[in-house]
Parts: sequence; structure tokens; C-alpha cells
Amino acid sequence: MLRLEYKWLVGITFVLALIMQILDVTILNVALATLGREFGVSAGELQWVLTSYMISLAVFIPASGWIADRFGSRKTFQLAVVTFTVASVLCGLATEMWMLVGARFLQGVGGGMLVPVGQAMMFRAFPAHERAKAGAVLSIPITIAPMLGPLLGGFLVQYASWRWIFFINVPVGAVALLFTVLFLKEEATRDPGRFDVPGFVFAGAGLASLLYGLDLGSQEGWTGLPVWIALGAAALLIAALVWRELRVRKPMLELRLLANRMFGIGNVLLICMTGAMFGVLFLIPLYLQNLRGFSPLSAGLVLMPQAVVMLLTTQVVSRVYGRIGPKRLVLAGFAVQIVNGLLLQLQGLHTSVWLLVAVLSAQGVAMGLLMTPVQTATFAQISGASMGMASSMFNVSRQVATALGTAVVATVLTVLTTRGAAGADPSAPAQMAQVQMDAFHGAFLVSVVFAALGMVLTLRVRDDDAAATLDRPNATARKGEPEPSNP
Repeated sequence: MLRLEYKWLVGITFVLALIMQILDVTILNVALATLGREFGVSAGELQWVLTSYMISLAVFIPASGWIADRFGSRKTFQLAVVTFTVASVLCGLATEMWMLVGARFLQGVGGGMLVPVGQAMMFRAFPAHERAKAGAVLSIPITIAPMLGPLLGGFLVQYASWRWIFFINVPVGAVALLFTVLFLKEEATRDPGRFDVPGFVFAGAGLASLLYGLDLGSQEGWTGLPVWIALGAAALLIAALVWRELRVRKPMLELRLLANRMFGIGNVLLICMTGAMFGVLFLIPLYLQNLRGFSPLSAGLVLMPQAVVMLLTTQVVSRVYGRIGPKRLVLAGFAVQIVNGLLLQLQGLHTSVWLLVAVLSAQGVAMGLLMTPVQTATFAQISGASMGMASSMFNVSRQVATALGTAVVATVLTVLTTRGAAGADPSAPAQMAQVQMDAFHGAFLVSVVFAALGMVLTLRVRDDDAAATLDRPNATARKGEPEPSNP
């Protein structure tokens, strides 16, 4: 009988939970218009279905490391899966808008703990020199779930009911919980100290204000007073967080980890990488549907080859990472991303869709070259005891990067469209369409800027800093040897 090693059981369990969480986000986007009609609410009110979840994530991601250290990673992960699954049922049973918004907030509580805690468990289960394999495992849900989400969401909304976009989480969550109960072990915990209430308040409120301000600015423009109130509050709260966490003996967020050269650079690389990649992923569906007349389903099919190529590239990268090291792989990934951004300037109102498929396939190569090396190298010098705190901070960076990248490209698109429309004839559809196409060309260049910044920063990466994750003879952490400690 085939017996899987414990590390693979942890990986499978986390992948199941991660698929559930990512599917939920991508499926919901397809169903928003249907939800608006169902509950009879405006677009502004409907936005709270997304915003409540985002704010809840912002509150609980920073706290997840402390919770796991205090109560145990296995128990915390179980709680996260149960919370997310139960909240999904409540979303599907909602009969009023406030019920749906409240259930989405509860989903965010589970999601905010699920990803950082699961990632920390997985990185503890895989020895440092095998964490590139762990990254390849993580690429499966990160690739497949966004690809299937819009297709599955469209099918359920059209042929079943919008309620099933939430109920579908139940069997996946049940299997993930079963694996947790049957196979996962409770990990040794460290004393996290007393709960850092001021740190929790500053981190949760500051991150929530930042994400809300970025989201609001990208949608309604940057001149509104609410946007700058949110961003100003975020700046003050985050400054207070830094002051607090650097002075308390047992902080909720161990900001001192950023003093580790590789961990600090890795978090900034994550922001560059996410801004470059997700900016394009945000723009392409808009371009296809608004300018080319594609249906959501057809747009999803155009994006599918990118996901497949990314998955294949990640599997290759995970096998060569130990011999090549992160620096050259990351430089290559950003270089491909820059070329992609420039090739997107060739897109027009009537260009062949196959050209776009080819460019997006190259985008999949760039994503595959970047994701595993950045994530693996970032955690190279983090000890098992600090993995929970490090994972929390890494996922905070991911949330900020996603919001920042989306806000920047949406703003550039809006500004260029408004500026171009001012000098165009509104009664000439072809002229207005070209104005929008020109605006998309400008917005596509945002990915080039993020990728160029990433390349410059990558020049500061030293492969020796990630030696614990490599196959080289001078690697400091091989099987049987202890992992490097934190600074």
C-alpha cells in the first residue's frame, strides 16, 4: 500500500483548503451582477460583499501567526477551515444583503488564518532544500483555481443558482478538514507572550484602511475626501504599529524579521512581482470584454493557456532551482515580464486573438519563473519557530501588493481614458474605441515599470543568502542539518 510522506500530506491538505479559498474569490466576481439583481442593491452597496471580506482578511492575517503559536498550528488551521466552510453555507442561505455581507466578513476570518498558517505548516514540513518543491505544490491551486473559477461560476449562475457558488465550498472544506483530522500532527509551539492588543488594533485597522483606500481610489478616483481620510488613517496607524512592535518584547508582528537581508528583499520583490503580474491579469478581461466584445466565458478561455504554461513552468523551475539559484531565475522572470508588457502594445481593436494567447502564454512563463524562486528564497533563513510570524508578514505584503497593483493600473486606465476622451468626438464610436485602446496600452506599461523595479532590486539578491534551499555543496542546510536561525 502506498504511504505518502508527511510533508506531502501537509501539502495536499493545504492545497485543498487553498483551492476552496481562491475558487471562492474568482467565482464570486462572475456572480456580482446576479447578486445585485437578487438583492435589489446598487453597485456601491454590492461592493461591500467584496470589501467586507477584504477588511476581515486585513484584520486576521497579521494576527494569524500569534494565534497559531498560542493555540497550535493544527488547531488553528482546523478552525480556519471550519470557519470558512460554515461562513460559505451562511452566504448561500442569505436572504438579505446585510446577512451576505456579515457572512462574507466571517469568511474573511477563516481565510485570514487559513493561508498564512497553512503556508507555515507546509514550509516547516518540507526541509529547506526541498522548499522549491513545496512552491511547485502551491502553484497548483494558485494556477488552477483562478482558471476554473470564472468558468465554474458562470455555469452555476446560469444553470443552477447563485447560492451554489458558496455551497460548492462545503465538500472541498469537508475533505480538507478530514485530512487535517486524520493526517496532520500538532506542531510544537513557542511562547508568543501575551496577546498584543495595541499591535492587533494598529495592524488590523491600518492594513484595512490602506486596502480600503486603495480600492476606493481605484474605483472612484483620488480626489475624493474619503479616499485620503482612509489613506491618512492608514499612514498614522501603520506608523503607530511600527513604533509599537519594535518596542514590545513579544510583538504580534515580528518586524525585526525584515532585518534579515533575504526576507526583507523578498517581501519587496513580492510587491514588484505581484504588481507586474496582477496588473495585466486585471486588464486583460476588461480589454477582451469591453473592447473586443468577448463574453466572460470566452475571456476565461483566452486566459486558460497562460495558467497551463505557468503550471508547467513552475514544475520545471522547482527542479532546477536548487542548481541555478534564485537570482538568475528571478532576473529571467522579470525580463520576460518586461518583454510581455511591450508586446501588449501590439494589441489593437482587431488584432488576432492568437497573438494575445501567445503573449499571455509568455506571461505564464514569467509567472512560473518568479513565483517559486521568490517565495522559496524569501524564507531561506527563517527558522521553524519563526515561520508563523514570517508567513503572516509575507501574506500581508501579498495583500498590499495585489491592492496596489490593481489600484495603479485602474488609475492609469481611467486617467488616460478621460484625457483621451476630452479631445475626441463622443459621437464617433470608432474614435472613442481607439481612445480606450490607447488607454489600455498605457496601463499595460505599468507592468513594465513594476518588472523593471523588480530587476533592479534582484541585482541585490545573493544566491548565498538562499544557500539553505540550494543543492550546492556549500549549502548550509541539508537533510539532517539544522536550518539557519533568524537574525
